Amino acid sequence: MKYVILGSSAAGVNGAKEIRKLDPKGEIVMISKDEAIYSRCILHHYMAGHRTMNRLSFVEKDFVNRYNIQWFGGKEAIGLNAEKKEVYLSNEQTISYDKLLIATGSNSFFPPIENMDKAKNVLGFRNIDDCLKIMEQIDKVHNIAVIGGGLVGVDAITGLIDSKKNLYLVEMQNRLLSIQLDKRAAKTYEDAFRKRGVKFYFNLGAKKINLDKENKIKSLTLNNGEEIPCELLIVTAGVRANIGFLNGSTIKVDKKGLIIDRSGRTNDPDVYGAGDVTGWGPIWPVAVKEGIIAGSNMVGVHKEMTDFFTSKSTMNFFGIPTMSLGINEPTDDSYLVEIEEDKKGNYKKIIHKDGKIHGTILQGDLSYAGVLTQLIKENIDISKVKKPIFKIDYSDFFHTTDNLEFSYE
Repeated sequence: MKYVILGSSAAGVNGAKEIRKLDPKGEIVMISKDEAIYSRCILHHYMAGHRTMNRLSFVEKDFVNRYNIQWFGGKEAIGLNAEKKEVYLSNEQTISYDKLLIATGSNSFFPPIENMDKAKNVLGFRNIDDCLKIMEQIDKVHNIAVIGGGLVGVDAITGLIDSKKNLYLVEMQNRLLSIQLDKRAAKTYEDAFRKRGVKFYFNLGAKKINLDKENKIKSLTLNNGEEIPCELLIVTAGVRANIGFLNGSTIKVDKKGLIIDRSGRTNDPDVYGAGDVTGWGPIWPVAVKEGIIAGSNMVGVHKEMTDFFTSKSTMNFFGIPTMSLGINEPTDDSYLVEIEEDKKGNYKKIIHKDGKIHGTILQGDLSYAGVLTQLIKENIDISKVKKPIFKIDYSDFFHTTDNLEFSYE
């Protein structure tokens, strides 16, 4: 069996590992636009000079040899013929397959801001090439603006903190990390960034990029008319799935990306997808799970993704660890919210309804994360727990009835 994997990030790598575990003799080919395997989640450490390129790697040094993988680095898929089971590469090579895993990830979305198409010094922050281009420009500018206050935008600002430049972040929502955090948890990070000189513009978007005669950026005009000095603009306002090479193929896609079922399979029984290219959840843990499940099903061992909710978002900026899971605010009055915090900055929040947890945030002390994960993973009805919710510990999970239901008597 010949397995071909397009992409070498979380989904592709974990798909390859799962395939090799289940099929020790199968042929695995991994094709990647990148020359090396590295984690995009820690690019800001490289930009800040805290890590070398080698230390961006998240695989074993002998990964290719250990898992007996044919590595095609620096090659990009530009076409696919699913009927012939062939992938066409940027170097005019044709690669055949028996089973194909599409894990090509996503790229930066550049919103329709006036002069965006003309402006020089507008970059995304999705891969090592973006990172290197930003690093080349840092010493040539004084003012850097970032559009987008999600995880990627915060990573970009973090990587620039020590650059001694004037830093500005523009976000349409009313806080940083609006998908992961509530206002209370977000403010902790906002205060930490402000102490280091970052200026925030919330509830605002960019209206126009102002250029000089050479089309270099001079400033950024916001939709309230305010103007921010800016010679380098980093756009992290969203992503789009890398599915362009599927144009003209029989593989189905939608506005979000590659269409897959819970086994990772596309409309073609021999073609699977995993990671950001699917648009299911652009975070590392989800990509890992999707890669493992797709890899398993490609070999013929059936698995399905059933626990997206337990995929956590974790972050740690300025030594402030945070974990979020599920919703960060109740969507209506039917939800109950439990909060516990102290003067040391530790913050815990649980959102639940009808005995089931729908969201949680931990900031500072994350020691309760394991218990929370088990409560959710085991689908435990917390309305039956007699203890206060933040006092539950692992010992409570050992009390079961004869039919293996949990008991808290």
